[in-house]
Amino acid sequence: MSDRLKARYSPSARILHWVTAMLVLIAFIVGPEGSEQQIYDTSHDFGLQLHETLGLAVLGLTVVRVLWRVIDSQPEPVEVERWMGIASKVVQGLLYILLFAVPLSAIAGAWFEGHPLTLLASIKIMPAIATSRSVGKTIAEIHTWLGDAILWLAGFHALAALFHHYILKDGILVSMLPRWRR
Repeated sequence: MSDRLKARYSPSARILHWVTAMLVLIAFIVGPEGSEQQIYDTSHDFGLQLHETLGLAVLGLTVVRVLWRVIDSQPEPVEVERWMGIASKVVQGLLYILLFAVPLSAIAGAWFEGHPLTLLASIKIMPAIATSRSVGKTIAEIHTWLGDAILWLAGFHALAALFHHYILKDGILVSMLPRWRR
């Protein structure tokens, strides 16, 4: 096994990666669907509170991840075809953009529609901007598209990791897995 196959992300980077991935997936699954009236109907309070709490957690973790990347050392990159390296950087950049854009679009959409953010324990963060229902509705639709996009892109990211692991056998997936998983 070469040194590159032994190179791993730090435990903190791995934890931040996997917790973020799990929170994004759970937020997507529990995300409310339907019209504004359906989403904000009191019968959906818990689901909306859970979704918005998870979204804010993703936003906070993403800030921490970006700051951690600045100070943390990264494994030596595995040599790959040039196009793969470019694709990797593009996908990674888009994932980070979406990790910010999805929760921020949810906040903006809710606030423009005049709704507070409703977190677990019925904590409310009131709108900090003037309302504009049409702008809010448009941003809410964009939020839905971005939410779908992040899941598709994350799925592509996971498939690429599996391709590297099973076909190229280059250690890229192992660098992000817990130590107990080889």
